[in-house]
Amino acid sequence: MAAEEQNPVEQNLQGDSTEQLAPPVNENFKWYIIHAYSGFERKVRESLESRITAFGLQNRIGRIMIPTEPVTELRNGKKYTIERVFLPGYVLVEMDLDNDLWHVIKNTPRVTGFLGTGDNPVALSEQEVSSILFRSETSANKPTLKVKFDKGEQVRINEGPFANFTGAVDDINEDKHTLKVMVSIFGRSTPVEIEFSKVDKIVDE
Repeated sequence: MAAEEQNPVEQNLQGDSTEQLAPPVNENFKWYIIHAYSGFERKVRESLESRITAFGLQNRIGRIMIPTEPVTELRNGKKYTIERVFLPGYVLVEMDLDNDLWHVIKNTPRVTGFLGTGDNPVALSEQEVSSILFRSETSANKPTLKVKFDKGEQVRINEGPFANFTGAVDDINEDKHTLKVMVSIFGRSTPVEIEFSKVDKIVDE
């Protein structure tokens, strides 16, 4: 079997988790990470599912998982929650891997290889897979707000003591999800720091 080089993503799979995976339906199943083209993770999963049926491999492959997290986006003043892939280019597959199955998966469209070193793909431990699931489930309880602002963009404050004030975005803090907005108070331009969720983009009609 050929194998891809070790990837730094493995560093992100470490961590303690109290969550436990359901036991595999086949004791020979192990989890592997497949490299896929970034942005095509769902297409790869669909292709794998089709090939599993076509090659009669239902008893050789178990769960196929794409690690996602809920993200709240602000569009035209309305909040939408979407599922975002947080490990782009990676698909987790539970299977009883051998040389024939390796070739079937490796030849799946938009699959570039397996995570691993040496001559064989590296199987993940249950702890590593659980840590990925735990991150996803934790994020589900606290979805993050994802909204793109540009410096100089006009916004309207919708909450707090400066509600209904309008101003231009002067600074954006992605880590804190806050903006510095320059508003006119008593004729003087004053910076106001405010959370993403407390402003609306001003859309020209």
